[in-house]
Amino acid sequence: MADSRSELYSEVSKMRLGGGDDENIILNPAFDDGLNNWSGRGCKIVLHDSMSDGKILPLNGGKYFASATGRTQSWNGIEQEITGRVERKLAYEVAATVRVLGGSTTTADVRVNLYVRGANGRDQYIGVAKSQASDKDWVQLQGKFLLNSAASRAVIFIEGPPAGTDLLLNSLVVKHAAKSPPPSPPDFQNVVHGVNIIQNSNLVDGSDGLNGWFPLGSCKLTVASNGAPHVLPPMAKESLGTREPLNGRYILVTSRTQTWMGAAQVIADKLHLHATYQVSTWVRVGPQRSGPQNIGVSLSVDGKWISGGQVEAKDGRWYEIGGSFRIEKQPSRVIVSVQGPASGVDLMVAGLQIFPVDRTKRFKRLKKLTDKVRKRDVVLKISGSGVDATAGSSVRVTQIKNSFPLGSCITRTNMDNEDFVDFFVKNFNWAVFGNELKWYWTEPQKGSLNYADADELLELCRKNGMEARGHCIFWEVESTVQNWVRSLNKEDLSMAVQNRINGLLTRYKDQFRHYDVNNEMLHGSFYRDRLGEDIRSYMFKTANQLDPSATLFVNDYNVEGAADTRASPEMYMNQILGLQEQAAPVGGIGLQGHVTTPVGPVVSSALDKLSVLGLPIWFTELDAPASNEYVRADDLEVMLREAFAHPSVEGIMLWGFWELFMFRDNSHLVNAEGDLNEAGKRFLMLKQEWLSHARGKADDQGEFKFRGFHGTYSVDIITPNEKKLSQTFTVAEGDSALVVNINP
Repeated sequence: MADSRSELYSEVSKMRLGGGDDENIILNPAFDDGLNNWSGRGCKIVLHDSMSDGKILPLNGGKYFASATGRTQSWNGIEQEITGRVERKLAYEVAATVRVLGGSTTTADVRVNLYVRGANGRDQYIGVAKSQASDKDWVQLQGKFLLNSAASRAVIFIEGPPAGTDLLLNSLVVKHAAKSPPPSPPDFQNVVHGVNIIQNSNLVDGSDGLNGWFPLGSCKLTVASNGAPHVLPPMAKESLGTREPLNGRYILVTSRTQTWMGAAQVIADKLHLHATYQVSTWVRVGPQRSGPQNIGVSLSVDGKWISGGQVEAKDGRWYEIGGSFRIEKQPSRVIVSVQGPASGVDLMVAGLQIFPVDRTKRFKRLKKLTDKVRKRDVVLKISGSGVDATAGSSVRVTQIKNSFPLGSCITRTNMDNEDFVDFFVKNFNWAVFGNELKWYWTEPQKGSLNYADADELLELCRKNGMEARGHCIFWEVESTVQNWVRSLNKEDLSMAVQNRINGLLTRYKDQFRHYDVNNEMLHGSFYRDRLGEDIRSYMFKTANQLDPSATLFVNDYNVEGAADTRASPEMYMNQILGLQEQAAPVGGIGLQGHVTTPVGPVVSSALDKLSVLGLPIWFTELDAPASNEYVRADDLEVMLREAFAHPSVEGIMLWGFWELFMFRDNSHLVNAEGDLNEAGKRFLMLKQEWLSHARGKADDQGEFKFRGFHGTYSVDIITPNEKKLSQTFTVAEGDSALVVNINP
C-alpha cells in the first residue's frame, strides 16, 4: 500500500505543478483558497482539513479538500465552470483525486464528466473518466477529452456515487495533454513462428505420458492411448501447413468437482511480449454431460484470466477450439489450461497447439487471393484511322478510386471538427452513424422525436457522394432499450414497435442502403421475450415492405473471434435460417468485427462457414485495439486483408478512427489533435496498395492489357502521331475481361 500511495502522491504532485509547458486550467484546484470557483451540483459542498477524527487528510501535504454532501441523486457532486479556458480541437488530460464516505457502500463508481453548450446552442455531455472509489484511501481518476466545436459554456463536474454517499475531492487537474513519445515497434527477432510452445503435446514423455502437464485443482489426469483425431484441427492446419499427424492420444480429466478444473501447463518462460499466439486443440466431453457444455482454453496471467478460445460441445464428438491471445506486460507466471464443462463431467484434450503466428507469410497468401477476388482483366482498344496509327501508343492508366465499400462510423459532434471531416471524406466512401439513428436517440421520451442529428449526417454524406448504413432500427439487448419502452405492457409495446419502424423507414425511404434490423439478437432477447418469437421476422418483413430498396441485415459481435460460445458461426447460421423459414427477407450478414488479437485462419474459418448461406457479408463495426501502435497496425491489417480477400465480404465499416471518439480505447488511427499514428499509416498504405496503375505501350493491334482493382480509372494515351487521348472508365466486377474502347 505504501508504494502505491507514493506513486499516487508523485503523480498528483507532478500534475499540480503543471508537469510541462501547460498550466492547470482549473482555478483553486486544491482548495487552497477555500471553495472559491467551486459549487455544488444539486447538493452542498463543504471545505475540510480533515474528517473521521483525523483519519482522512488532504493528500500530499495539501491544506484542504471538499466534500459534496446531502446528495439525493447520483448526479449530485462538485463542479467548476471552465468557460473560456478550453479551446476546440485541443486534447486535455484530466486527473481527479477522490474518495467516498458514508452511505450504504464502501466503494462506488465515480465519474468525471463535462457539460458543454456549443456555440450552435447544442448541449453535450462528455464522459471523461470513471473508476471505483473507496472509503479507505484516495483514488485518482484519469482521462482525456476534446471539444470539436467552440463552447459558449463549459462545466466540468464529478458525480456518481449512490444517493446518501458523500463524494470527496482532494484536487482536480485539467491541462493540455502532453504529446506521447514516439512508440517503438516490438522486438520479434527471437520469435520462431509456427513452433508449438506446449510441452509434450503428443503425450509420450514421462512414465505416465504426462510430463509437463498437471491437474488444475483436485481433478485427475490420465493418458488414453487412442481414440482422438489424428489430424490437426483445421484452423491450426491452415497456419502450420503439412505436419506429421497426431498420434491419437489424449488426456482424460476425471474427478472434476468445479468447472475450472482441467489439464494445465506453465508457459510464462516461452512467451514473447506483443507476439500474437494462435490456440488450437481438440476437445470432447464425457458421457456424464447433461445438455451443451462450454469448453475453453484459458490463461491465468499473474492471476488474471483471459480466454484463448471457446466452443460449445453438444454431444460426444470431438470439437475444435480455435482462438488467440497476446501478452503485453511481462508476466511472472502464466498457466494455460483446458477447462469448462460442468462439475462431474469428464473432459478429453488432444493435440493442444499454441504457437506464434507468421503474419507476413499469411499476408503473402492473402495478396494472391485478393488478386483473384478484387481484380479484373481489362483490355483497352485504342481507336484510330488504322492499326498503324495506334500500335505503340504510350499508355498511362491511373486508378482514381477503388469501388469496394470502405466506411466509418461518424457522429453529429464530429461534424464540427473540420479536420475530422476532411480525413473522413478523403478516405471513406460509406458512413454509419454511431448513435443518431438508434431508437433511444431519436425518441428518448415517448412522442419526443429527434431526427435532426441524423438528417445533418445524411446531408454530409449526400454532399460527398457517400452511401449510408442505417444502424439500427431496433436493439435486442435490454440494457440499450430506453426506460419508457421497457415500462410498456405487451399491447403498448407492440404499438410502439410498429410506430418506430413505420416512422423511421417512411421518413428515410430510399436514403439508407442498409438497415441493421434488430441488433445483436444472439446476445439479447428483449423484444422476443415480450412479443414472441415472430416479432423478429415481423420486423424484417415490415421493413422490407416500407423500404424495398434497402438490404436488411442481421448484425452481431464475437462471431468471428472464436471466444464467445453464444455467438459461434453455427449459432449465427441457425438464427438466420430460422428467420428465413419465417419468410424474413434477410439480405446480409453483419459481423461487427470488434476483434482483439485477430488471427487470420480463425477469422477466415468463420467467413467460410457463413458464406455457405450465399448472403453478402459485411464487417460493420471493425476496430482493432492494442496499446502499441505497431501491434494495432498489424491487427488492423489482419482484419482488412482477411475481409478484402474473401469473396463473400462485400464491405467494411470501421467503428471510428479518431482518438477520444472510439468505442474502444487504443483503437484509433488518428490521434486527438489530428496526428496520424502507425495504425493510420498502415491503413493509408493498404488503400494505396488497393489501387491499380499501369504504364506501357499498345501492342500491334492497338490494344493495352492490364489487370486492375474494381473502381474508377483515367487513361492518358499519346499515339505515334502525337495525338493525345484521355478517357475515364469503370471496372466493375466480372469474370471475363472488360473491353474498353478508347475513342479519339
